[in-house]
Amino acid sequence: MTALTLAKPDDLDRLLPLVRAFHEEGAIDVTEDDRVAGLTPLLEGSPYGGVWLIGPPRSPIGYIVISFGWAVEFGGMDGFVDELYIRPSVRGRGIGTEVMTNLPKQLSKNGLRAIHLEVSRVAVRTQEAYKRAGFKPRADYMLMTRKL
Repeated sequence: MTALTLAKPDDLDRLLPLVRAFHEEGAIDVTEDDRVAGLTPLLEGSPYGGVWLIGPPRSPIGYIVISFGWAVEFGGMDGFVDELYIRPSVRGRGIGTEVMTNLPKQLSKNGLRAIHLEVSRVAVRTQEAYKRAGFKPRADYMLMTRKL
């Protein structure tokens, strides 16, 4: 089983290169200051979410960020996978599926009732991996965003 470790402030230096790589790969335009500002509260224990290192904590192979919210429809706390990144050299080995299967199980023990994610409509392999982990598209629903 792949190790999942809740990241702490001391992990920022190991985490930033992974987050930078994720943003570069996805052509997500984020400044280093914004990355640090987005990660620091979560690493310090913010109740709004958490960051988990994937693999050995001293040399992680990836990370996942989950933001927490509340949904009456699901009867309580829900989560949204904000970012999930696995180093390209270790992709295709089922690590992402394992993370997306095991972490929600762990979080459900602490009251998480549902977990959501966003996936590209053209990323068929990624969609299939999420389906193997128990995720399903919601009929008649589409994620919409308003940037403030």
